[in-house]
Amino acid sequence: MKKEKYKVGIIGATGMVGQRFITLLADHPWYDVAVLAASPRSAGKAYKDAVGAKWCMDGEIPANIADMTVMNATDDVEKIAGMVDFVFCAVDMNKDEIKALEERYAKAECPVVSNNSAHRHTPDVPMIIPEINPEHLDIIPAQRERLGTKRGFIAVKSNCSLQSYLPAMAVINEKYPIDHALVTTYQAISGAGKTFETWPEMVDNLIPYIGGEEMKSEVEPNKILGKIAGKEIVPSTDLAIECQTYRVPVSNGHTAAIFFSFKDGVKKPSVEEMENMWREYKGEPQTLELPHAPKQFIYVHTEAEEPSMPQIKTAREIDGGMAISCGRLRESTQYDYKMVSMSHNTLRGAAGGAVLLAELLTAKGWMD
Repeated sequence: MKKEKYKVGIIGATGMVGQRFITLLADHPWYDVAVLAASPRSAGKAYKDAVGAKWCMDGEIPANIADMTVMNATDDVEKIAGMVDFVFCAVDMNKDEIKALEERYAKAECPVVSNNSAHRHTPDVPMIIPEINPEHLDIIPAQRERLGTKRGFIAVKSNCSLQSYLPAMAVINEKYPIDHALVTTYQAISGAGKTFETWPEMVDNLIPYIGGEEMKSEVEPNKILGKIAGKEIVPSTDLAIECQTYRVPVSNGHTAAIFFSFKDGVKKPSVEEMENMWREYKGEPQTLELPHAPKQFIYVHTEAEEPSMPQIKTAREIDGGMAISCGRLRESTQYDYKMVSMSHNTLRGAAGGAVLLAELLTAKGWMD
């Protein structure tokens, strides 16, 4: 990290994730928001007028943001790239359009930290949970070679629901390889960019389908657990996950129920050993003391003492909403073990996870 302050842009600033970026970055110790960009219908307006009644964060729009003029996310790429050190991207477009737009920013020598799913399966684009696979950042030179850039690149965060369960599994998997798992996720309405005011049909309701989510939950973990080989990240084939997803009447926070079994020949660890592995685990964000890193990555609720935990209302805001909470770890009759874990989907899962990724990139010198 060379600069005292980096100038950043938020591409897709009027949507729910864009709004969350604004609340996280308004007083960031390393970053100043220099650019807000959105669709042509918002371009040219003051941010407070562009977002209007769609502002859904707690509190008012930060004073230093409200009167900023929104730029055009697609027409002003080169201009924006010249005004910032890097951008966060959370646009609402189809995947092909997002891929093309993010590559335009990267080729304009502007690093992109993306909340979008469009590039998650691009072999030389790192998909990072900062505590789990920071070594995947080493693929960036290969991506720059492909793009023909000296400074520009794209790095993405994973699907928000993965944050609720994969970290806990990955920590165990390092020492005790897991063979297969059955996961059911219970996902908040903010994951769809909605509130109860804008989606009254979700009150007292549950929808047993979220388009594309099951595929993401079954495929993305393999890339995160994969290895760099040559000029690409090769997904792991060791862990098989089957997933069912539900949209539930919760404002924020995704919960997962996980059933898992170890590889043949692996001596099963005890419940106490796995819980201690979670308590003691520290990733690079904790070692580097990044601004948005939770002091304790994984919080543990024991089955004996707290069988009704973790609960959304009490656990989702731990350490600024950046921690993972696990509980109900116990033996299963059909698998080796079963458990529950959860995380805040727009903090750890979406914007906060992207900000933490940007902090990791900054601390490692990739933004210089």
